[in-house]
Amino acid sequence: MGHNSVRYGFDRLMEIYSLELEQLRALALAEREARYSRTIFFNRNFHIEPSNVCIHRCKFCSYRRDGEEQPGAWSMTLGQIREYCLQKYSKGMTEVHIVGSVHPERDFNYYISIISLVRELMPKEVAIKAYSAVEIDDMCISSGLTPKQVLTQLKEAGLDALPGGGAEIFDSSIRGQICPDKTSAERYLEIHRTAHKLGISTNCTMLFGHIENREQRVAHMLALRELQESTRGFSAFIPLKYSCANNSLSEIGEVSREEILRTIAISRLALDNIPHIKAYWPMLGKKTSILAMEYGADDMDGTIEDSTKIYSMAGSEEQNPVLAVNELKELASLSGFHIAERDSFYRIIS
Repeated sequence: MGHNSVRYGFDRLMEIYSLELEQLRALALAEREARYSRTIFFNRNFHIEPSNVCIHRCKFCSYRRDGEEQPGAWSMTLGQIREYCLQKYSKGMTEVHIVGSVHPERDFNYYISIISLVRELMPKEVAIKAYSAVEIDDMCISSGLTPKQVLTQLKEAGLDALPGGGAEIFDSSIRGQICPDKTSAERYLEIHRTAHKLGISTNCTMLFGHIENREQRVAHMLALRELQESTRGFSAFIPLKYSCANNSLSEIGEVSREEILRTIAISRLALDNIPHIKAYWPMLGKKTSILAMEYGADDMDGTIEDSTKIYSMAGSEEQNPVLAVNELKELASLSGFHIAERDSFYRIIS
């Protein structure tokens, strides 16, 4: 339950979504400040994206390639991942974030080997957050194992948490248009439920600003709230804005900054049982992400060290995503916030 001790239903959330922007901001900010005052959380991390060769053809994706011979395609061997880790890791980092494509030729052993390798290379205080529910689903299909078996083996190899990718929009009519062959909403929720039962914390996401509407966004949030009610395993919700460059939905353009801020605000009010709302700065840009803190968000994600291409290939604001701690501190203080470094489980470091 939120700190405002009101649980909003679907109809009320739809009304609030349409309030004057300033009223909506005030409601979301009050909820955010009751929880975290003027703190902005961040962590020190880097991303590994093992490949962008993918069997899926999601219309919103600018990242995927059909095969390794295509321009812009990549696929990392374990040796390359080892080198990359050693190059990207620096003292003080607390998280490695691993997420990529559903590669047509990689088997479950490859994905386990990545976890084992990274665990062996990284200090024990570095958490491994890896593989979206879509990737986990593919591992189940290729190995013939259940989600519980796959997640148990990954956990034994060193997996600590799952990222939230692959949720897109749960509405089946929208899914049928933008990612028809992808893991279903039901399966996404089942995989996260299973992870939570195994003691693996996860994030959750929503891709918005394409062909969905506000009703479908709110329904999506309420499905996440319902799962959280029974498992308490979600750490953070990340509303991801659709970016329109270089994909097959490009002609629809992108939503306004106001709609982004409204959506972040409504997520803080709807998701009263999910602790954190993340403004993912590589996608939104640093300035919009700081502004989002006034609209209910409390987390900026990590320093990232120019290690993600998923959003820069879609024309996102940040083409070379690096965020220095001092830069974040300065941006925050200009807006009357202070920063707190956390680990993957929101334990405060400094």
